[in-house]
Amino acid sequence: MAEEETELSDKQKKEIAKWFLLNAPAGEIQYVAKDLKSVLNNDDVYDEAASEAFPVYNKSHMICLEMPGRFGDVLVTSYGELQGNEYLDPKTAQVAIVDHVKQVCTEVRPATDEELPTPYVEEYRCALEAEMLKYVSEAYPKVISAARLSPQNFCTGSWRSIWNIECKDDIQVLELKGKLQVGAHYFEEGNVQLDAKHECRDSTMFQSPDDGAIAIASLIRHHETEYLASLEASYLNLPDATFKDLRRKLPVTRTLFPWHSTSQFNLTREISKELGIGK
Repeated sequence: MAEEETELSDKQKKEIAKWFLLNAPAGEIQYVAKDLKSVLNNDDVYDEAASEAFPVYNKSHMICLEMPGRFGDVLVTSYGELQGNEYLDPKTAQVAIVDHVKQVCTEVRPATDEELPTPYVEEYRCALEAEMLKYVSEAYPKVISAARLSPQNFCTGSWRSIWNIECKDDIQVLELKGKLQVGAHYFEEGNVQLDAKHECRDSTMFQSPDDGAIAIASLIRHHETEYLASLEASYLNLPDATFKDLRRKLPVTRTLFPWHSTSQFNLTREISKELGIGK
């Protein structure tokens, strides 16, 4: 006699829905959300799952949103989070109010003096921002959290960089710690995902704002370029080695995998193309 199926509780459904939302590839959470809402067929469960998952997803992916009033873009991160759904943009001294589920900036307000850095810190921050903008304009589409989304072509990609700078006053040294993450998703007649992470560190002497900014930007450029080169080297063997080691031939269709022409699958080339890196 077959076992009777147990109906999941609303709490279990919510947790499952949250898992799917939080694990959506870069730029694809709205597509996942649409399907989940249809499958759940319960607006209360969906709304609760979405309200909990979207803020975490948006901050972890460091999504970039356009601020109304032609103020530019703001990064939604835990580092710029003030309270509730408010995020500081130090460049424009504005605070963006964000609707996480809709992934839009609904309004902006001027930042208060208490929310802004001190004049001393701002001098260094402004100098570093100027140098980083030069680098970002050369290497990334918009900001150092970059995404190139092309769902109509069945591919999405993202690059996220987090750099922490710690000042060692006693020895006049700046220590840099970087966390880089690259993601890519190809889903035409199959499902191939890349999730690569890398951590690095370096240091430079504490200098004037302008000289320090140039030194820091140079180190960041060096490490990120080096990491991209290492990705290229790692995936040179992907077509001839890794793909053939897979237990299941990709994609899962009735068409045989073209082993005679695996060179056409160059993930590094496609990732660089999608992200606009290394132009």
